[in-house]
Amino acid sequence: MTESETHGQPPAKPALFSRPLPILIFIVVAVILDQAIKIMVDRWLPLQEMVPVIPMLALYRTYNLGVAFSMLSGMDGWFIVGMRLVIVAFVLWLWRRTPDHRWLAHTGFALIIAGALGNLLDRFLYGHVIDYILFHTQTWSFAVFNLADSFITIGAGCVILDELLLPKKAKA
Repeated sequence: MTESETHGQPPAKPALFSRPLPILIFIVVAVILDQAIKIMVDRWLPLQEMVPVIPMLALYRTYNLGVAFSMLSGMDGWFIVGMRLVIVAFVLWLWRRTPDHRWLAHTGFALIIAGALGNLLDRFLYGHVIDYILFHTQTWSFAVFNLADSFITIGAGCVILDELLLPKKAKA
């Protein structure tokens, strides 16, 4: 686009996560961080023993054979791997269709892919996903999860928030 096509204004610079190199670096760093923490957890945290950190938060190493919250844990591992690959492909497809100026959505897509790849690596390396974060009270506990799961959740939140904040006329 030329300046005359943008009504005298220079073209907008693409958002950081709309360019391939920063995206790739971000995703690789996120996956490395996730894997490094899981290696430490697997080496030093006792299996299925609660290690209190602060009230309502504990470390608790367990192995997840399914997907989020152990759903589909009875399914074959290759089905779960295939499902995750399809999800990554779908997120990549959505990402490519998203305009460059929607940085929040691009950040969300990067986080979702980093989380999916982190858990996918676990599947290939160990045959299960290493989970270790537990929120709990004396009478209730949330499903045990990991950093990759957090990336996926925060990423999905970013994408949803981007959609909610998008002006109505821009959607039309």
